[in-house]
Amino acid sequence: MIEIKQVKNKKEQREFVEFPLKLYKGNPNFVPPLYGDEMAVFKPDYHYYEVADAVYFLAYKDGVTAGRISGILHRTANEKWRQRRVRFTRFDCIDDIEVARALFGAVEKWAKEQGMSEVVGPLGFSDLEREGLLIEGFDELSTFEEQYNFPYYQALIEGCGYIKEVDWVEHKLYLPAERDVRMKRIANRIMERYGLHMAEAKNTNEFLARYSEKFFDILDETYADIYGCVPFTDKMKKELIKSFKQIIDMRFIALILDKDGEPVCFGLCFPSIGKALQKSGGRLTPAALLRVLRSVKKPEILDLGLIGVVPAYRNKGVTAILIEGIMDMLENSSVQYCETNLNLEDNYAVLNHWKAFANVQHKRRRCFVKSI
Repeated sequence: MIEIKQVKNKKEQREFVEFPLKLYKGNPNFVPPLYGDEMAVFKPDYHYYEVADAVYFLAYKDGVTAGRISGILHRTANEKWRQRRVRFTRFDCIDDIEVARALFGAVEKWAKEQGMSEVVGPLGFSDLEREGLLIEGFDELSTFEEQYNFPYYQALIEGCGYIKEVDWVEHKLYLPAERDVRMKRIANRIMERYGLHMAEAKNTNEFLARYSEKFFDILDETYADIYGCVPFTDKMKKELIKSFKQIIDMRFIALILDKDGEPVCFGLCFPSIGKALQKSGGRLTPAALLRVLRSVKKPEILDLGLIGVVPAYRNKGVTAILIEGIMDMLENSSVQYCETNLNLEDNYAVLNHWKAFANVQHKRRRCFVKSI
């Protein structure tokens, strides 16, 4: 017998957060999110609830937890994109189509009650949350920023009537066997032509104090027309800055300023902390925190988090400066390779940048949609 429960109390909240930890226990490629961050979604004042409503469901088969799912009604996204959608997220399930149908049925029923006409996902509250279902690259370590899932998830979702809406691809970027010396000259010429210079700061706190507000302005401008993206509220910015402080390293940030000291372009890489969190299930125990600090100090992998360029500089070649910066990171550190995270499969403006590297497309993710 299959039973669906809406998450209501602390016990069910912990069960919701811990289900994937049990499902993927021992899986070498699964990287858990931070346990505290996942529990925070149940707080009434959670920062995304300014612009969205959410519901959380658990599935039981013969009395045993068998799956989970969340639905998000993102009011700002629906207004921006002129849609009537509910997003599904945090879908995890045993390999059982009846359990999957019961979970999606609960979200679809809730969506209809809210007056919505479509369900789409996996998508989170923002573009900085985990999104997309892994459909290629199951033998690869997940990044901390993205979710791992078993191969059978795709069949379950499609079996519930969902079809492809968009795909993202991910690449590993390696230092090429021989760097193109022309790129350095081009980057220097662009800096000189437009009076650009690199931002400097003594430490992360000073950097964020000086530039975080402009950072989010560029982020909103750069991603304004990208699939599913929505602008950040002040409360979201504050929480994200708090999160950034834990893993940002000044060695892996590039921020370009114009002659007046205004930011025009940035590239942000995060030292990979995925392996450091696997043993603790995402809990920041003293041992896990020590592993995270070691990973940040001497990373083997860099996760390419975000690249942003203000519209006025998009066609002026400033990204060549960022590419050179990533090359330098790979050449002058312990980093073995850089992982791009998600790029839309038809975003050739970004994908063409990776041709400068020795690169491998190693993962693909998909977003699904269903009319209800």
